[in-house]
Amino acid sequence: MRPEPLFAAIEPLRTEGATVILMDPAGERLTDAMARDLARDAHLALVCGRYEGIDERARGLADREVSIGDYVLTGGELPALVLIDTVVRLLPGVIQEASHEGDSFATGLLEHPQYTRPEAFRGMEVPAILRSGNHGEVERWRRREALRRTLERRPDLLQAASLSDADQTVLDELGREDDDGS
Repeated sequence: MRPEPLFAAIEPLRTEGATVILMDPAGERLTDAMARDLARDAHLALVCGRYEGIDERARGLADREVSIGDYVLTGGELPALVLIDTVVRLLPGVIQEASHEGDSFATGLLEHPQYTRPEAFRGMEVPAILRSGNHGEVERWRRREALRRTLERRPDLLQAASLSDADQTVLDELGREDDDGS
C-alpha cells in the first residue's frame, strides 16, 4: 500500500488515548495478556495491509505491530477481526466477567473440559464429580484437568504459568501416571 493514503488515513487517528496497531506477520504475537492490555486502551485504530503489506515509510505511524501467528494471509483484515474479537469480549458489559476468567490462557493454562446435557451420550458419561454438587471437589477436578490438558497439549505454557505447590504436586502425579502408562 502506498504511503500517501496511509498517512492521510492514519495521522488524524493519532489522538490522545489512541493506539494505532499495524496488523503484520512480523509483529509481536497476539496473546491473552496483550488483549487484556489493549482492552484498557480508550481507542484502537487498526491498520491492515494487503498482499505485500504497507510502504515502509508508513510503518512508523503505528504504536504497535501485532501478528496473530506465524503464517501469512492475503491481507490484515482477518487478523484485525481476530484482534477485535479477542479484545471486545474483555470489555466490561460484553460478557459476564466471570465467564472469561477461567478461559484458556486467562490463568496461563488451557481450560478444563466442558460438558453439557444429557448426562450420558452414546455411552460417554459426564464425570460423576461434576454431577456431585460438591463445589469444592468440582473446582479441584477442573484445576487438575486444566493442568492435565495443558501438560498434554501445550506443555510450553507451564513454564510461564503461575503454579502453586498443589499444582506442582498434581503435575508430578500426572507425569508419574504417564510414566506408568496409566
